[in-house]
Amino acid sequence: MLHQYHPLGFQGSRIAQGFWRLTEWNMSAEALVAFLEQCVELGVTTMDHADIYGDYQCEKLFGEALALRPSLRDNMQIVTKCGIMLPSQNRPDITSHRYDQSVSHIIDSVNRSLRNLRVEEIDLLLLHRPSPLMDADHVAEAFEHLYTVGKVKHFGVSNFSQSQFDLLQSRLEMPLIVNQVELSPLELKHFKDGTLDHVQQHAVTPMAWSPFAGGNLFKLEEVNPELGRVMTQIAAQHHATIDQIAIAWLLRHPSGIAPVLGSGKIERVQAAVAAHEMTLSDKEWFEIWVASQGHPVP
Repeated sequence: MLHQYHPLGFQGSRIAQGFWRLTEWNMSAEALVAFLEQCVELGVTTMDHADIYGDYQCEKLFGEALALRPSLRDNMQIVTKCGIMLPSQNRPDITSHRYDQSVSHIIDSVNRSLRNLRVEEIDLLLLHRPSPLMDADHVAEAFEHLYTVGKVKHFGVSNFSQSQFDLLQSRLEMPLIVNQVELSPLELKHFKDGTLDHVQQHAVTPMAWSPFAGGNLFKLEEVNPELGRVMTQIAAQHHATIDQIAIAWLLRHPSGIAPVLGSGKIERVQAAVAAHEMTLSDKEWFEIWVASQGHPVP
């Protein structure tokens, strides 16, 4: 099944659809509704946002589409993020690129996201990036308020180290259930630094942003020719495409990685869903690992 039940109560799809490039898709609200309906029908029901995406416009565009078909809300889980201050003509009150994880900013950001998305509750709120000035007690105060008043169901983080995660969790009664980090066959950092061990230890779901390495997976002949050769060979054996093998490779990991797609083409979503049905052997998984690293395992 494409849906996975988180042991701590959050039920989302194993593959998420991201909207950070929504402004580039040039979709009408009606076309976006049709796209969302197709995603939900395929079982991709977790929708990933952030307040800053698309120069602060992506949540609003999504909300305008959702308003045309409000019943879709019952079949999706909405994720959004906050904490980054990004100067923009759409936010003239922000004058410098920095982080703000104060109580007031987190609450104000969620209220703005709720208005833009045209929903009454966020299913999962993530702190977008760790801040060197993060006061865990202040973040906990904001989270607890948002939970108590019914504006956010679950909480998590994005791009946090193990120690940063543990610091924030130590101040919270509710569990942090997600750490969204960059993972792909070209980005192995969090496979090696203990992040994926940590999420398994604490029953946390790792969401993988940029599972295709920002598009570099589609030009492996330039970026990593050996990885391209190996993935092409494995793809041929499975009658699949390289992007499907990348998704299958992430899904094969025991931590329960949930890749976040970034394309507005339904064909990409369909391909990723089909990859969910593939199972790479240990041998194939390690062939990709070795090719990416450029040297054998010890």
